[in-house]
Amino acid sequence: MYLNEEQQAILNGSKGETMAKVLKTLVMYGDAFGAEKLVPVTGKYNHLVTSFGLGVMSPVYDLMDQLLEAGVTSGQKFSVDPRPLDQNVPANLLQKLVFHMFMYNKQDFYEDQLKKLGLLNEDAFTCTCYMDEVGNKPQKGDVLSWAESSAVVYANSVLGARCNRNSGLMDLMGSIAGYVPYFGLLTDEGRRATWIVKIETTQKPEAQLLGSAIGMKVMEAVPYVEGLDKWLGNDLNDAACAYLKDFGAATASNGAVGLYHIDGLTPEAKEQGRALIAEGAQVYVIDDAELQRVKDGYPMIWKNPDAKPKLCFMGCPHMSMQQLKDWTDRIEAGLKASGKRKVLIPTVFTASPAVLKEFEKTEYAARLKKTGVITSYICPLMYMNNPLCAKMPVITSSNKLRTYTTARYYTDDEILNELTKGGTKA
Repeated sequence: MYLNEEQQAILNGSKGETMAKVLKTLVMYGDAFGAEKLVPVTGKYNHLVTSFGLGVMSPVYDLMDQLLEAGVTSGQKFSVDPRPLDQNVPANLLQKLVFHMFMYNKQDFYEDQLKKLGLLNEDAFTCTCYMDEVGNKPQKGDVLSWAESSAVVYANSVLGARCNRNSGLMDLMGSIAGYVPYFGLLTDEGRRATWIVKIETTQKPEAQLLGSAIGMKVMEAVPYVEGLDKWLGNDLNDAACAYLKDFGAATASNGAVGLYHIDGLTPEAKEQGRALIAEGAQVYVIDDAELQRVKDGYPMIWKNPDAKPKLCFMGCPHMSMQQLKDWTDRIEAGLKASGKRKVLIPTVFTASPAVLKEFEKTEYAARLKKTGVITSYICPLMYMNNPLCAKMPVITSSNKLRTYTTARYYTDDEILNELTKGGTKA
């Protein structure tokens, strides 16, 4: 790998032994992927994936201490993934004991380390840091050092920034050094599509289901999606961005997609069109039958497949302001139609602390509360990592949560039916 004069000096110790180790780590990472050089990180803020204070993560805390003791802090302020705990989310006494005594017993300690390293603010715990309310929204062309898969794919695809799917803590190393290895999705060639996905459904495909199908088919490749304009239009408005947020999270978790192009909609596709498609690209056609096949293929891992759901999580990734408002309307209408006053299953809508603060200022917050729905900033995945919670029959419309936990996937319409009619069709 070629290093410029400044980079070589850092590697040789000009900024101390700790900074030399940071840069060496990045060089070794880049070498593993054939990177030819290091390039500057240009995004205003960073985003870290590791937000949870698990007791078993002592090597992480030791690393953080070494950085702090050496006076090395992040070159950028940063946001971080959601907190794993919220007392407002339903949990019994034993579950709470496991959370606080055996799992996230270092949470306060770790958050203190994050603050010292450069945490943006107290509300910067979210997987959707790019929401306007949060304030960590990269610009087109920005080079980033992020690791959270759903944020990386959104930044690359919807915002036109450039970032590889980095591993946890590698995001911090890039921010500290101010450089990242130049390979993969940072390069023009790496951003070309090697799959063409043709959408031929008779109705708007469920974002999380469509993303799942594409992720499992193309894996880490870049897909160019045609036919979604019929449903999303050609403007990146709030509705389209919310759809692509959930779609992208599913492609990234059910596969390993770090970038997708939507014909006529996402920035690079609007500028370059089919010129983004590499020669010899494979084709994947998705119709109603294909989506049903994918959905039917999800494994059933509940001990009792016929169990009644005990909890519903919505918001993995975190919901947008518009999604909170739209779901308030949908829940109210569903309850009115079924003659019910409150949701029939304990339900948690998750969103960033900053979004929730703004939501509380609207009339929708009081209306949603009347339906019995709880709002939280929690990470549903971290909640489900509790072995006692994993035994519960939990439902979700998130294909990311389904992939990583025992939660069962339902479409949005199926979720609404469960919450307002108890699963009955009448």
